[in-house]
Amino acid sequence: MPPPPDLVVWPSTEEEVQAVIAVARRRKLPVIPYGAGSGVCGGTWATHGGVALDLKRLDRIGPVDATARTVDAEAGVMGETLERRLASEGWQLGHTPSSIYMSTVGGWLAARSAGQLSSRWGKIEDMVLSVRAVLGTGERLETPERPFSGPDVAQLLIGSEGTLCAFTRARLRVFPLPEGRAFHGYDFKTVADGLEAIRVMFRAGLRPSVVRLYDPFDTAIVGDKPPHVSTTSPSQAPALSRELLPALFRVLAPQTLGRPGLMNRATHLLRKSRLVLVFEGEAARAADEDAAARTLCQRLGAVSLGPQPAEKWLASRYDVSYRMSKVFEGGAFADTFEVAAPWERVYEVYQKVREAVAAHAFVLCHFSHAYLEGCSLYFSFVGAAPLGQERERYESIWRIALSAAQSAGANVSHHHGVGLLKARALQESLGEGRHALKMLKDFFDPDGIMNPGKLGL
Repeated sequence: MPPPPDLVVWPSTEEEVQAVIAVARRRKLPVIPYGAGSGVCGGTWATHGGVALDLKRLDRIGPVDATARTVDAEAGVMGETLERRLASEGWQLGHTPSSIYMSTVGGWLAARSAGQLSSRWGKIEDMVLSVRAVLGTGERLETPERPFSGPDVAQLLIGSEGTLCAFTRARLRVFPLPEGRAFHGYDFKTVADGLEAIRVMFRAGLRPSVVRLYDPFDTAIVGDKPPHVSTTSPSQAPALSRELLPALFRVLAPQTLGRPGLMNRATHLLRKSRLVLVFEGEAARAADEDAAARTLCQRLGAVSLGPQPAEKWLASRYDVSYRMSKVFEGGAFADTFEVAAPWERVYEVYQKVREAVAAHAFVLCHFSHAYLEGCSLYFSFVGAAPLGQERERYESIWRIALSAAQSAGANVSHHHGVGLLKARALQESLGEGRHALKMLKDFFDPDGIMNPGKLGL
């Protein structure tokens, strides 16, 4: 379990946030801004005790300004709550991360989050027009609304993971709900072919909201079966699935996942790589872009699978967040690891990370969050180790995976943030730029109380 804070406070207003930070400054207490705790990089660990500043009572959503197409939302608003409120009035933010049920607006800002539809609607920093925050000095700051002349301080704070400020509110750009959607799936002969199709697609000006290319083993896992929907709670499941199967997995996991090299070599027998695309917006435009993408993909050798693979993805897109616990219950370990790279480096990063991790864990990857310049690589690894050695192997995998990704030209993170897990890698990748980050820290948080240790600060 992560180190606990010394106390937890639940402010309901900006003034109360200011009061907490003022007390913390006088007493030299660390302050850890906290949203919903779904981060996976240790961004809210209380490494030195202190005060967990839980912001979920800052949960007010303002009315949509239909003329300006904006909405004000406080930092503690849950993502699913915001999207449901907007949808009831015919709008959307378009920010739907896998953690949407368990993450907040403030958390999105802190981690520079990306939703599953980012290729069309942008990441959270693209949706923000202005922010309100309480700095480590205890001062309130409201940034000018974009567009405006001069440097955008909001973009310095977004992604700072609580090390500079605690966000309290944001003005966000909203969009009308899509008039129509076009779904399509394709099978490519290789990963490289699929990546080339995405690159050419974006260079040609097409902007699907969903772009997901699965490597061969991930493609085999995705399969062609319809999504499974269960209405039975785990406590009511048959004893076979509730007790016997997890026990059986605990016995078999060390024998299979404990020898990942063999399993990774077996994936060379697989070649097919599946691409899922969703276009949305004006119905006619979505249909036209889908047709253009189909022509492009087939010219590059893809087999069209029709709408079913993409429709299946949409129906089950949040399921993955609930699957890892079964791996841990079975005595193994699993994690996800995401980076991003420019197009000329993406395939090399994929190969280097797989090669580096193959001897230590079973590894698979999908490519998503595509842009004109490149895309995100989202690796998953699953492994097992002798009793007592699990943590050592897990940490070793993280070190070699990050090192391999960076050496091949990837950055440290695309949307999961940095926290503690990637802090050293971030500092190394910044080079001389790390001094500028430290200067920002000293200016916005002169006493060093805001979320110490994160980002390497």
